[in-house]
Amino acid sequence: MSEVVDTRSVRTQRRAQLSAFLTSRRAKITPGDVGLLPGSRRRTPGLRREEVAQLSGVGVSWYTWLEQGRDIRVSGEVLDAVAGVLRLSVAERTHLYVLAGLNPPVARGSAVEVTAEIRALIDGWVRGPAVVRDRYWNIVAFNVLAGRVFGCDDGEPHNCLVTFFTSPRYRELPDLWSDAAPGVVAAYRADAALVPHDDEFQRVASELAAAEPEFAELWERHDVGAPVQAVNALHHPEAGDLYFDATTLTVADHPHWSLVLYNPKPNTDTADRLAALPRLRLSESA
Repeated sequence: MSEVVDTRSVRTQRRAQLSAFLTSRRAKITPGDVGLLPGSRRRTPGLRREEVAQLSGVGVSWYTWLEQGRDIRVSGEVLDAVAGVLRLSVAERTHLYVLAGLNPPVARGSAVEVTAEIRALIDGWVRGPAVVRDRYWNIVAFNVLAGRVFGCDDGEPHNCLVTFFTSPRYRELPDLWSDAAPGVVAAYRADAALVPHDDEFQRVASELAAAEPEFAELWERHDVGAPVQAVNALHHPEAGDLYFDATTLTVADHPHWSLVLYNPKPNTDTADRLAALPRLRLSESA
């Protein structure tokens, strides 16, 4: 029997956590940290509520209600202002958004470097290709086999959604491609729905729809689905037909990244064909 979630209870618990979180962060900031004089009769550790409100540009009553966990409307702009006054880290700012019931904004700025640990993980995946993709499905890291199988090693940026619809390697197995395409598009729309105000998803989809009518038709269905765990199949120009089971995992340190691991499909000769790829490359350069 499935458990029924009491949404009212969840909201109440979340507001209580929001109250405790803001109170604890406020206590860590001294008046001197924000250019205020400490005063001689200060009893409150850290900043007072009215000081946070003034520095954030919001009303004292409104900020008091926010910190008390009242059921009030909040905006991202106000949360950003409060986060700035309280000097919240990226993780803390995201936590503030979640507790306030808003989708955390996408971190902007320079690209996050792939850590040595993630690099070692995908390089150590020798059974098949392995890629790390960002929230828009852009590939940010890949192992040697992924480079050779998917063509990621050509020096060009790759987006998994765009590649699926435009690469001859996928389209040369038309029946399998047609079966998989609706699920691929539904998974991308589900990811886009998590951050409805992020224009980058729409940019990728709009440009692909203009170039590929089949994608445009599927995109207009507004279907949504879980990350595709189905069989991935493609025709490699050297190794021939390759079939994989793919598993998508979230990278804990970077929750907007996904790690996709590919296993050769059982009862196919994919593993043997992959093993021949290095030899094919060596024979090319001989």
